[in-house]
Amino acid sequence: MPTRSRRRSRIAAFQALFEADLSGRHAERVLEVGLPRARLSEEAAAFARALVVGVAERQDEIDAVITTHAPAFPLSEMAPVDRSVLRLAIYEVLFDNRHAPLRVAINEAVEIAKGYGSDSSGRFVNGVLGSVALRAADETQ
Repeated sequence: MPTRSRRRSRIAAFQALFEADLSGRHAERVLEVGLPRARLSEEAAAFARALVVGVAERQDEIDAVITTHAPAFPLSEMAPVDRSVLRLAIYEVLFDNRHAPLRVAINEAVEIAKGYGSDSSGRFVNGVLGSVALRAADETQ
């Protein structure tokens, strides 16, 4: 039975971004191959596609945000899991906030980082996203 879970959509999007990052393939193609295994409803699959396409379209801007908020961790040296999770979450937080409240997007990213990354990935992702969120809040005031 297909699921409508946004969490599973985010996980499918993260997995596609991660695999694309490591393999050099297009994330949209990687996602399309992986979607049948994810068993998402059409609505959930559309959400995963929108996330992957959005990250791909804004990757240079997203990477600049990561570089600003994690200056001690060059992108090329950052763990691929952390880099992929941050790209996904920053896209949601800064460029596509119509889908999820800020707190939800950050919590989901931290959980994905904990599940797929190292012991410190959750704390690292939370710290970077907290800094991004604070700056975004300052800029809107």
